[in-house]
Amino acid sequence: MDKKLVVFVGGPGSGKTTLIEALRKQGFTCYPEISRQVILEAQKQGVEQLFLEKPLLFSELLLQGRVGQHHEASSENEKIVFFDRGIPDVLAYLDYIGISYPNSFSDACKQYVYDKIFVFTPWKEIYQNDNERYESYEQSLLIHSHLERTYHKFGYQLIVVPQVNIAERINFILNNL
Repeated sequence: MDKKLVVFVGGPGSGKTTLIEALRKQGFTCYPEISRQVILEAQKQGVEQLFLEKPLLFSELLLQGRVGQHHEASSENEKIVFFDRGIPDVLAYLDYIGISYPNSFSDACKQYVYDKIFVFTPWKEIYQNDNERYESYEQSLLIHSHLERTYHKFGYQLIVVPQVNIAERINFILNNL
């Protein structure tokens, strides 16, 4: 079976998670954004924003989780597997805040590759803050540029998803696989 590992990437609040959820409801295999889990677990332990307080620890936890997702997805029996963010996102966020990281982070990006990358551009009309999304829309724009730069650095071609309704976005993605 020719499996496709497909990543949705983009700044916070660009509609990735909503689309992942819609695809999951249609029966596709989808891996969620794990940073929300890491953030909630840290908050239970009294750390309000682990990424802001201990960015390297937070990023190490994300990297481990995303590598784990990649391993798990590789053994799936499905032809298409979708991810809400990929391993290179970890590096992009660290670059965004200006924190250096071990070479093992870049090595993971080279070792665990994806087949297609769909980019969700910042979309002011749908952007919302919540308990785990503390970034402003303006910060989302900066993060987005770091994400694009990082994925290009690892040789990925980015497919920009149009800012249309969910059904049209799904059709666009499925037609571009």
